[in-house]
Amino acid sequence: MAKPVVAIVGRPNVGKSTIFNRIVGERVSIVEDTPGVTRDRIYSSAEWLTHNFNIIDTGGIEIGDEPFLEQIRHQAEIAINEADVIIFVTNGREGVTAADEEVAKILHRSNKPVVLGVNKVDNPEMREQIFEFYSLGFGEPYPISGAHGLGLGDLLDAAAAHFSKTDSDNYEDDIIKFSLIGRPNVGKSSLVNAILGEERVIVSDIAGTTRDAVDSFYTFNGQKYVIIDTAGMRKKGKVYENTEKYSVLRALRAIERSDVVLVVINGEEGIIEQDKKIAGYAHEAGRAIVIVVNKWDVVEKDEKTMKVFEQNIRDHFQFLDYAPIVFLSAKTKKRIHTLLPMINLVSENHALRVQTNILNEIMMDAVAMNPTPTDKGKRLKIYYATQVSTKPPTFVIFVNDPELLHFSYKRFLENQIRDAFGFKGTPIKIFARARK
Repeated sequence: MAKPVVAIVGRPNVGKSTIFNRIVGERVSIVEDTPGVTRDRIYSSAEWLTHNFNIIDTGGIEIGDEPFLEQIRHQAEIAINEADVIIFVTNGREGVTAADEEVAKILHRSNKPVVLGVNKVDNPEMREQIFEFYSLGFGEPYPISGAHGLGLGDLLDAAAAHFSKTDSDNYEDDIIKFSLIGRPNVGKSSLVNAILGEERVIVSDIAGTTRDAVDSFYTFNGQKYVIIDTAGMRKKGKVYENTEKYSVLRALRAIERSDVVLVVINGEEGIIEQDKKIAGYAHEAGRAIVIVVNKWDVVEKDEKTMKVFEQNIRDHFQFLDYAPIVFLSAKTKKRIHTLLPMINLVSENHALRVQTNILNEIMMDAVAMNPTPTDKGKRLKIYYATQVSTKPPTFVIFVNDPELLHFSYKRFLENQIRDAFGFKGTPIKIFARARK
C-alpha cells in the first residue's frame, strides 16, 4: 500500500519549510527569512496519530519576474499533481495577498482536497484576522504557528480526514510485486523488457527516458508478478529537468508498493556514490533487495572480475550485506534466467515467520556462546524473544533494560538469527522492550 502524499504549497516566505520541519520532526528543509529560499521540493516520511504519509515541501508559487519564481512554480505544480492532499499555507500577519489568490486559482484547478493553514498566528488576539481567508474558497482556515508548533494538530487532523482508507493496489496476496530502482541509464527499462520478452517499456540511450512508474503483469512457472518500472533517480542538487525531480518521488512510492526491490547498477560504469543513496531508500523502507549488475556483457572479464566486482559492492554497500548479487545483461539476456528464482527466494524470506520456541532456543545458544554485555556493573538479561511481524521480519526481545542492548550485541543476535533461518535478501529488525 502506497502512503498518502501531502504537499505543502503557498507563496514564498509564508513559513512552509518551518511547518514541514515541525511535521517531519527534524530540520530537513532549509529555513531562511528570504522569499524563495527553498529551491527544491523536499520530501520525507511523517506520521500523525495512526497515519503514515509522505510530505513534500515546495518552493513558493508566485506570479512575477523575480529569480527562480517560475521554476519554483513548476515544482509546486508538479507536487500538486502528485499529492493526495494539499496544505495551502498563507501568512496571517499579511492577510490575503494577490499572490495568495493566484495560488488559490492553481489549487482550485487541481481538484485535489485542500486544507488551508494561516501561519504566523502566534497569539489568540490574531485569530480574528483569519476570517478574511474564507474568501480563498477552501472552507475553514486553520490558524497555526509553525515557529511555535501551535494548531498543527488540527491542521493534520483535517488533512488526514482526506486520506483514502482504500489506497491499495488490490493485487492478490500471492502476487510478488517488485520494482527496479537506480540512477538513469543503468538499463532498468531494458531489464523489464528482457523479463517480459516484449517491448513493453520505452528503451532509450538518453538518460531519464522513463518518466513514471509503470506496472506490468507477468506469470512464470505458475508464479504471478507485478513489475513496477521507475524513472531513474539522479543526484540531488544537480541541475536537471523538473520531471526527473518529480520521478524521485514516484520511485519512492514504487518502493513502498513493492515486496522486492531490484537495485540496478551499471556494470560498465561501476559503482558511484549515488548508487548507495538510491539503495538506501529501499533498505530504509524494509523491502527485500536484490542487487542487479546490468550490462555485464560489455565488461572486460577474466576469471577474477566477477569476484572483484562483488567484493567492491560489499565494500560500498555494507548496509546491504544480506542482499544477493546477480550479474546479467538485459541486452543479450545472458544470465537473465537467474533473476526470477532469486526474486522468489528473497520474497519468501521477506514473508518468513519463525516459531517462537525455536527462536528462543537460538537466543539461548547465542547468549551461551557470547554472554550479554554489562554496563556499570549491570548485565543485560534476555528473557525471551518473539517475531511480531513480517515484510520485513521484525523481532522483539524482552530484556531487563533496553539501554543495555548495545548496537554491536544486537548485530550479533541478528547474525545468529540469520545463521539459523537464512533471511537472505531481506532486512530484519530487532527491538528491545523492558519486560513488565
